[in-house]
Amino acid sequence: MKKYEAVIILNPNLSSKVETFVKDFEKLLKQHSFSINKVEDIGRRQLSYSINNHNKGHYMIFNIDGDPLQLIDLENKIKYNESIIRYLFISVKEHSGEDSQLLIDSKNRKSESEDANDTVDEKKESSVKAKKEENTEEEKSEKDNKEKEEKNSDEITKENSKEEDKDE
Repeated sequence: MKKYEAVIILNPNLSSKVETFVKDFEKLLKQHSFSINKVEDIGRRQLSYSINNHNKGHYMIFNIDGDPLQLIDLENKIKYNESIIRYLFISVKEHSGEDSQLLIDSKNRKSESEDANDTVDEKKESSVKAKKEENTEEEKSEKDNKEKEEKNSDEITKENSKEEDKDE
């Protein structure tokens, strides 16, 4: 039994059907006497260059053990699967128990985008608070202005009434 890493890039339009693909691929591997040690679903990523008019692809990495003679038959079956836009089988000495660098990078990007979304949300909240404070300050100044106008109008009416009293 030889150890392999299989990197498969799926059609990005089928990202919602990845689970069914994984089940079908696992059946195919078992039919060809391969055992699966680990499956990593990397997710959608930008491709370095366009493949079959696709700029993105859904990446999957499988750590498998199996017979090298069966690998040829397996590749022949994969070759005609339209949901796979690229595949690569690499022979390895040992499977590392760690996550692949692709998976680590995709997790970091997700956390960075979440952090960026959090900071955007915080900025929105702070701007909303600032607007509310501005509105309350404006309302206060408007009230003060109204009160001043009322006092002025009251004083004017008092003065007018005094003048009328004097005129009489």
